[in-house]
Amino acid sequence: MPEKHLYEYAVLRVVPRVEREEFLNVGVILYCSSQGFLQARFEVPEARLRAFAGNELDLTELTQRLRSFERICQGRKEGGPIGQLPVASRFRWLTATRSTIVQTSPVHPGRCTDPAETLARLYAQLVL
Repeated sequence: MPEKHLYEYAVLRVVPRVEREEFLNVGVILYCSSQGFLQARFEVPEARLRAFAGNELDLTELTQRLRSFERICQGRKEGGPIGQLPVASRFRWLTATRSTIVQTSPVHPGRCTDPAETLARLYAQLVL
């Protein structure tokens, strides 16, 4: 039987009006310490976001904010100062509570044999 690894994940949410606390799930971040895995997957569903938030939402800016999550996950200098931190610190920084248009859910744990496959499954279940 394949070895199971502990992972943690959070859902990426778009919160157009923070004061209303309404959100739309647009992505997932998954971290698996034993595999050195940290990856974010997202989409910007324009029609759904327009129906949900109206035309005031700047989709270009939103996409840039979400891409910064990807760059930080990848590490290296493209991720800026946060991207230079150890993998666990990057995940904790990405999932910290914030009051902005892009927020994350609470962190949830699980066990998996393949973090990339688990990310794809969670993305399909929680976003699509």
